[in-house]
Amino acid sequence: MKTTKSKDGTTIAYDVYGNGPALIFVTGATCFRSFEPVLHDATVFAEQFTVYNYDRRGRGDSGNTLPYTIERELEDIEAMINVAGGEAFVYGHSSGAILALEAAMLLGDKVSKLVIYDPAYSHDEENQKEFIALSKVLKKMLDQGNHDEAIRYFLEGIGIPEEVIGYMQQSPQWSTMLTLAPTLAYDTLIAKELPPVERISQLITPTQIIIGEKSPTSIHEVADQISNAIPHAEYIKLKGEDHMPNPEVVLQVLTRFLK
Repeated sequence: MKTTKSKDGTTIAYDVYGNGPALIFVTGATCFRSFEPVLHDATVFAEQFTVYNYDRRGRGDSGNTLPYTIERELEDIEAMINVAGGEAFVYGHSSGAILALEAAMLLGDKVSKLVIYDPAYSHDEENQKEFIALSKVLKKMLDQGNHDEAIRYFLEGIGIPEEVIGYMQQSPQWSTMLTLAPTLAYDTLIAKELPPVERISQLITPTQIIIGEKSPTSIHEVADQISNAIPHAEYIKLKGEDHMPNPEVVLQVLTRFLK
């Protein structure tokens, strides 16, 4: 494990794998750097890239300076880019894709290329209202300490299949996921926003949008909005893949686009 400091002094823990161009891996909700699916993704991507796999704040071995803001998460990404040499590719998944996109808009040339998988914005105002309602129920569960129930409720609410949730619960790392359940409040804050189509229309960072063919309909609608807003963005739907894609399939897209 390595550590660095974000702008506000928060310790950010990370691991580095592989050789090649630097790739910052920004994970989604309930994920942390040593979580089995995340670790598998990172090691596969390391076949072609130097992968910086870090714990987002409040997770794993990273700190959790309060109050939480999205801006602080973007400072964490910048801290990781600085560790990687001041410029890097950024790959974000789900809520991490939202952070990656925001980082590209904020950090300019520090993000040399951007890849986002299944960006998890609310796709319209009605969906936004539903997500805000979900957030209120989730907050009540977290305030009552019902972490197991909160994680299941969140995963079901964003369309994760029951069998995938069951697999997660059987993992020996489920207990670690329970300890980071309070960070779900952070992800719901991020994902309740609508795609910022006006702002991202000005984005000049080379961008690849990827979604799974079997990902929720809302994800497809969000990706369509984003791809229409960024004139130069490449857009691909991975046949047979869902919100938790095969990293070998994703790596093929990453390699083609980034290298």
